[in-house]
Amino acid sequence: MKDTLSDANFPKTADLRVYHLGVRPGEVANRIITVGTPSRAHAIASFLDPQPKIFELTSERQFTTITGCYKGVPVSIVSIGMGSANMDFFVREIKESVSGDLAIVRLGSCGALLDVAPGTVVIPKASVAINRNVDFNFSDPDNCDEPAYRISKPVSADQGLSEAIRKAMDSAKPLSSQSLIVSGTVNASADSFYSSQGRQTAFPDANENLLEYLESKVKDLGTLEMETFHLLHLAACWTGRTVASRLASSGIPLTTGPVSPVISQTPNPTQIPPSAPPSLPNTVIRAAAVHMVFASRKSRDFITPRQVEELEYWTGQVSSRCPSSTPLSSHVVAVLLL
Repeated sequence: MKDTLSDANFPKTADLRVYHLGVRPGEVANRIITVGTPSRAHAIASFLDPQPKIFELTSERQFTTITGCYKGVPVSIVSIGMGSANMDFFVREIKESVSGDLAIVRLGSCGALLDVAPGTVVIPKASVAINRNVDFNFSDPDNCDEPAYRISKPVSADQGLSEAIRKAMDSAKPLSSQSLIVSGTVNASADSFYSSQGRQTAFPDANENLLEYLESKVKDLGTLEMETFHLLHLAACWTGRTVASRLASSGIPLTTGPVSPVISQTPNPTQIPPSAPPSLPNTVIRAAAVHMVFASRKSRDFITPRQVEELEYWTGQVSSRCPSSTPLSSHVVAVLLL
C-alpha cells in the first residue's frame, strides 16, 4: 500500500478518481440523491431518461454511483450503505468530483417516534446526533457520573429544498394512497442501529429509557435513523474552499492505485462536464432529507411489502418541476424514490 499511495491526505488516482467512491470529474452531476442500498438506487435509476446512456460505477468499497438525466437534467444516484462514516466519505469525495453548487437529498427508511403508521413519509426540518458515550462505564453504571448517551445541538435542513420536496410529494401522492406526508419535525441520527436507538440486545447498553429521554430533550422529535445529521452538518460547514483541488493543481503526485471501480458505459460529455475545476468561492451545498417510516418504535408495527411497493410507485418520479436552465442555487431537480 505504501508503494502505491503518494498522497495520504486525500488519495486520488492518476486519472483523478477519489479513493473510496471511485468516481472522477465528469461522472457525477450536481444534483444528487443518496440512498442506502444498490437495489433502491437501481429502482430510482429506472425513471431516468433513456438518453444519454446511463453511467454506473461500483467502487471496491461498494459505493454505487449512477448518473443520467431526468427530463433532460443531469442527476446522480449514489448508494452509500449505512452510518455517518459512509456519509462522510460520500459528501467529501463527491465535493472533490464536481464544480459549483451541490444539492443533495437523502432518501431512506427510518423508525418513527411520532404517532403515525408505517408508510408515512417524513420531511424533517432539522436533525440531531445521538452518540454512545464510550467514557460511560456500561459495566458499572451506578458508579459513573458520565451520561450514557450524548445529544448534539440541531442542524437545519435547507428550508427551500425541503419545502420544494414537500410540495412535490403532496402533488404526486395519488388519491388512493393512505400514506401521510409529515414535515416540520426533527430527526435524530444515531451512531448505532441498536444501542443509540434504544433497542435492547444482550449487551449492557443502559438504554432502557433512551427514547423517553430523547423526547424530553429534543423538541418536535419525529424520526430515528443513522445518516441525515452528518449530511446536514457537512452542508452547513461548507465554506466553498477545497484543499484537495489546491493540492491537485500544485503538482503533488497522485496515487496510481488501488482504486479499481467496476464501470458500465460512460457519461455523455455534452450533459456533464468532462472535468471539474477547483470549486469557486461562495459555492453552497443544499441538503435535505426524506424519510419513509418503516417501523413505529412505540407500537412496533412494521411496514408491509405492499406498502413499500405503493410508496415506491408514486414517489419514484417526484421532482421540483423546474426547467433545466434554472440555477442549482435556486432549485433542484430530484428523482425521489423511497
